[in-house]
Amino acid sequence: MGKLVILPKEKVQYAFDPGIEPAEYAKPGDIVEFNTVDALGGQIRSEKDLVTSIDFNRVNPATGPLYVEGAEPGDALLVKILRIETSSKGFVVTAPGAGALPQIIREARTRTCYVKGDYVEFLGFNIPAWRMIGVIGVASSEKPSTGTPGRHGGNLDTKFITEGATVYLPVYYPGGLIGIGDLHAVMAHGEVCVAACEVEGRVLVELSVLKNSAPIWPIVEYGDSSYILVSMDTIEDSFREAADIAVKLLSRALGVDWVDAYMLASLTVDLGVSQLVDPRKTAWVKIPKYLLETRKVLEALASL
Repeated sequence: MGKLVILPKEKVQYAFDPGIEPAEYAKPGDIVEFNTVDALGGQIRSEKDLVTSIDFNRVNPATGPLYVEGAEPGDALLVKILRIETSSKGFVVTAPGAGALPQIIREARTRTCYVKGDYVEFLGFNIPAWRMIGVIGVASSEKPSTGTPGRHGGNLDTKFITEGATVYLPVYYPGGLIGIGDLHAVMAHGEVCVAACEVEGRVLVELSVLKNSAPIWPIVEYGDSSYILVSMDTIEDSFREAADIAVKLLSRALGVDWVDAYMLASLTVDLGVSQLVDPRKTAWVKIPKYLLETRKVLEALASL
């Protein structure tokens, strides 16, 4: 095991821009502690504070960027999530024009959620906690905002990016320049109102690099499956791309023709929604490990 590298929450970035100077350096095998601000930039402190009144230039901060020594363009950066700790209180927000039902919501509202061990208390309901990372990404030539998901990762808002998961990201620039932020104490697939239980917190990860293995979309290894995360302008486009990729990689990795892979996917591959509310919409396609181990998925995806 390598050394412990700590990034304070004051070291934030608002774009995955390769021109931003690294906040810290690490080597493969190091344990890195990312201390994060909540997705609202710490601007919501009570239910009287509304999202319509905050500075949106300070939204979705990611702690970083971190330079990983030995990570070169074309490599895959592996981020094993060891622990996620969150604050004991967070906020859920919505506003007119926000979320999956923008024409229906007519008022801005803020509600408090309380994190109590394995549960999150909201409006008197005890909801099982599900601590997760909303934003995790690397520098890209597109210089996307930290609020936008894409091939580089970014604001993926995917529930499977949680403790015990490993995230596989492409490296486009030396060092990767990874940033992490936007922790949630609990979020449902879709994040329909535009927010989850938004909290600040601390993430411990272990880093490694796989040479010449950059995937064309981020992969999350979690439990008995691999999830490929696709983010495009519409959820329909994301689903279509995810299904197309799944069939192609099954065909290539298993040595069956495209039509047989198409039918196999219909029997074994699940599609789902990560989020419906960001500038690009994110869908996931689930490849079970009994068909393909994650490294085989990575190899096939990197070669498409």
